[in-house]
Formats: sequence, C-alpha cells, structure tokens
Amino acid sequence: MSYDLIVIGTGPGGYVCAIRAAQLGLKTAVVEKRKTHGGTCLNIGCIPSKALLYASEKFEEAGHDLAALGIITDKPKLDLAAMMKHKDDTVAANVNGVGFLLKKHKIDAFFGVGTITAPGEVLVKADDGATQTLAAKNIVIATGSDVARLPGVEIDEKAIVSSTGALSLDKPPARLLVIGAGVIGLELGSVWSRLGSKVTVVEFLDRILPGLDGETAKQFQRILQKQGFEFHLGHKVAAVEKQAAGLQVAIEPAAGGERSILEADVVLVAIGRRPVTEGLGLEALGVALDRGRVVIDDQFATNVAGIYAIGDVVRGPMLAHKAEDEGIAVAEILAGQHGHVNYEAIPSVVYTMPEIAAVGATEEELQAKGTAYRVGKFPFTANGRARAMRHMDGFVKILADAATDRVLGMHIVGAGAGELIAEATVLMEFSGSAEDLARTCHAHPTLSEAIKEAALAVDKRAIHI
Repeated sequence: MSYDLIVIGTGPGGYVCAIRAAQLGLKTAVVEKRKTHGGTCLNIGCIPSKALLYASEKFEEAGHDLAALGIITDKPKLDLAAMMKHKDDTVAANVNGVGFLLKKHKIDAFFGVGTITAPGEVLVKADDGATQTLAAKNIVIATGSDVARLPGVEIDEKAIVSSTGALSLDKPPARLLVIGAGVIGLELGSVWSRLGSKVTVVEFLDRILPGLDGETAKQFQRILQKQGFEFHLGHKVAAVEKQAAGLQVAIEPAAGGERSILEADVVLVAIGRRPVTEGLGLEALGVALDRGRVVIDDQFATNVAGIYAIGDVVRGPMLAHKAEDEGIAVAEILAGQHGHVNYEAIPSVVYTMPEIAAVGATEEELQAKGTAYRVGKFPFTANGRARAMRHMDGFVKILADAATDRVLGMHIVGAGAGELIAEATVLMEFSGSAEDLARTCHAHPTLSEAIKEAALAVDKRAIHI
C-alpha cells in the first residue's frame, strides 16, 4: 500500500499533521501503537489531568469558598469513583473524536508499532504479531514523549507512580511526595491536595517551574505554600524504600550535605519527559539524534531524505499545541506551501488554581541577551472583576523592548490566565507594541483589563494603581 505521507504517532502533532495533509490532497495514513488515537495528551496526559484539575477545583470551592458568596452548603463529600468516571468519559469523547476526524478525512489508520525499515517504507507490527509493509513518499515521526525515570526508583504505578498512575489513584493518599517541581508535578499535586492529601515537593533546583520567569515562579510558590504545599528545594532524592507503614524517602542537598528522611504514602515521580524513538529503526537508517531528540532543519527534515519529525521528539518545548503547529507546517511544506511556526509566540500554561500562563521571553532571558527592556505590571487585587470573583491572587507582567516598545513577553499568574494569554500571543504574532495593547478598548469589568493596565504600566501610566 502506497501513500504520499505516513505519520507515525497520532498524538496532537501526528493526527493534526495527517488531517492537514489530507485537506491539501495528500493520500495519508497514520500508524498508532496504542489501541486509541490521541497519544499521551488525550489518553494519559493533558486531557485527563485537566478533567481532574477542574473537578477537584470545584470540590475545593464547594468546601471553602462558597460561604463567602452567601451560599451555604453542607460539607461536600468526595465520590472519587464518580470523579474518575468524569475523567474517563472526557478521555473517551476526545479520543473517539480523533478517530472520527481521521475517517472523515479518509485517512487510513493502522494500529501497531511502526518501524522505518528504509526511506519511504514503514513496517507495522500489530499486537498479535502480524506485520504489513506500507510505502510512502514521505514519513513524519510524531511519536511524542514518555515519563523520564529516576535511577534507582522503580515505578509500580501503585505506591510509586508516574503521572499515569497519579491520574488513577483509588483514594487520596494522606501524604503525597512529589519528586520534581515542574508543571506535571505541581498540577497533579494540586489535584490531590484539594482532595485532602498533604503534598510535599522535592526539587533538585533551587526554584520551582524551571524556565518560567523567576519573579512569576517565586510568587506562585508563595501561593502554593498558602494552599498547604511544602517544598524542599535544592534537594535530590537518594532513595525510596517501602516500609510496612508506607514509604521512606531519603533526600539530601543537591550541593552535598546531610541526608534526611521524609515519609509518604505515595511518591509521584515527575522529573520530566523523554522523547520516544525506540523501535523506529532510526539508528540503522543513520538518522541524526541529539541527546535522544531527532535532529531536524527549519523545514522539519532529518538528514535522511523523505523523513521528517515534529513535536516532543524534536527540539523545543514539549507542548501539544507546539506539536500541532509543527504538524500543520510540515504538511503544508510537503504539499508545496510555506508552512511556518513562530517559536517566539508559543504560549505555555500551568493549569493550577490560580493558573500561570506565559508567552515569549522571560526577564532572565532578556538579561542574558543584553536586551534593553521595560516592565509593566498590574496586580489582580486592583481588578474589579477579580475582586468580585474572589480570585485576587497574581498579576500580569509585560516585557517590552525599550527602544521599539514591541512586546517581547507576557507572564500571568491568576484565574483564567490560560485564556488571557491568547491576547498576548496574537499581539506578539503581529509584532504589536505595549502602546497598541494599551490603546485597545477592553470590556469592563473583565480580568483582561489587567492586561491593558499592565501595558499602560510599561509607560508608567497605569490608571488603577
């Protein structure tokens, strides 16, 4: 069977790439090793975690926040099975939707492990051992990423869990210890903290959320500590031992020093993710790799003709929407168009409460480059809608070029930050300035007014502070 394009992997990058290619008239097939489409994101990542984050947020709200609004209720009771069903139903609807979209666009789907046996040739091995060979003018690798393992700590998905196991615990652990203060660890820690767990976070670095704007991360850490999180920064986990009464976690300062013991009922290993390239046959083909990632040029091409790669297996942030944009771009390139991704306008979101959202450069990055910039900040405590909603934690921070006023980055801590950041992303896509944003009328009262005020603050003329 011969195709114009075969995409290996149907996560957000892969299935979007296939659909765009089909829209452009390319005969397209996909190969997926799971029994369902959607990759990690839809099956055991972004979608189920957001379902639990939303549900646990409502549980927290019912238990602690409604009385201040004049709504008196009995203490809420947790039906974890029903909450997990909500998660599973959400996942099923999304993965089934992807399957429908592939059929709608007449894309052939093959289930099994795909191996590139030669340029233009993919061998698919199904679970039952049956194999078939597919041919294609071009192949796109979109195999995503997997959980990074901590040497010496064996994940059993019961007491010592990855993000996968943390999405399916049968009860809130009394003591949850999270290894890693990145996005995944803090999001899943938030879920179980709201449902009654005491959450302790151990992080090798001396800060949370590596790569995030430093000031933003510091304020967010204070917010999490108010919510009950305990942090051990600048520490590494030396060992995790199972005892009759639970788990004993040995930690020691990253710079060296005395070891101490923390106790936990469940340990979540959330130290990051690694690209999945095993079994693809890349080494035999001579496809260049760099620290496990597939090396590509600005057209998403590898060093082997006809083989391309996108998403978590290549350079850049491991974000579903980044993979989607790359999938669209490579499909358009293969169809003779001019696909492009603006990596300076890729937003990122931490879906805690409050949320964190960012796009563009951090202050630390601008300082490292020697870029002169101005800062405009506005707190949600001075925003009327935030006060009415009782969501006053956080701020909006805008970084603008000192000479041109072009917005170089925006960082938000606050309720709805993940939606608000789209305004900044659109502005930056069109190389907009802080003045452009400041002179744009924003509806009142809305949380988005904080963005306008931060833009005004770049020129030291904010109205409401």
